[in-house]
Amino acid sequence: MKKVAILQSNYIPWKGYFDLIRSVDEFVLYDDMQYTKNDWRNRNKIKTREGVAWLTIPVRQETLAQTIRETKISNPLWHKQHWKTLAQNYAKAAHFKEYKDVFAELYLGGTEVYLSEINRKFITAINALLGITTTIRCSSEFTLAPGKSERLLALCQSLGATSYLSGPAASDYLDVAIFTEAGIAVEWMDYSGYPEYPQLFPPFEHGVSIVDLLFNQGKNAINFMKRVER
Repeated sequence: MKKVAILQSNYIPWKGYFDLIRSVDEFVLYDDMQYTKNDWRNRNKIKTREGVAWLTIPVRQETLAQTIRETKISNPLWHKQHWKTLAQNYAKAAHFKEYKDVFAELYLGGTEVYLSEINRKFITAINALLGITTTIRCSSEFTLAPGKSERLLALCQSLGATSYLSGPAASDYLDVAIFTEAGIAVEWMDYSGYPEYPQLFPPFEHGVSIVDLLFNQGKNAINFMKRVER
């Protein structure tokens, strides 16, 4: 039995993204998909004294057909501003000092020029902090088939999957029948029912970056995520 999930890479994603990763045996960063503006690919939310705010990586979109992995950073100083903003707003979080050096290195030691590389670096590092051992792959490692659902099915088949865990948004287009015909069960991720945790700057907000949970709860963060059974 082997469970696989496939999602586009996001910048410092929320806890649900990491729950999906830890729910499967292999996770594919689907960065051959079209880059979409004003989406989660290059931005995410954090808590600040003034309320929820966006951290956005400035990127260069040269064509509408541009893929995520073709997308380059437009301002090489973005990482300094993001780290400064995080440090200012989370300095008083209970576990900020515990992770300060890790995130300082991720931000200030970075030389990547492609968005996809940045996202993968942060996702991999955060997986390690959360104790997630799921194998991470990139869609660029595979020959991709034409067709939305057909491409996802081919990726699952290449990985020897017996089940495919999908995000709920794909229910609008995913052709479940072709997975069933291929002997691959389709499951849907459920993002409901998360417990609240002590968070700076009330009111409580679930839909923020995983860094909020880490800085506030440290190694206890996993207890505010889903109970995963594989």
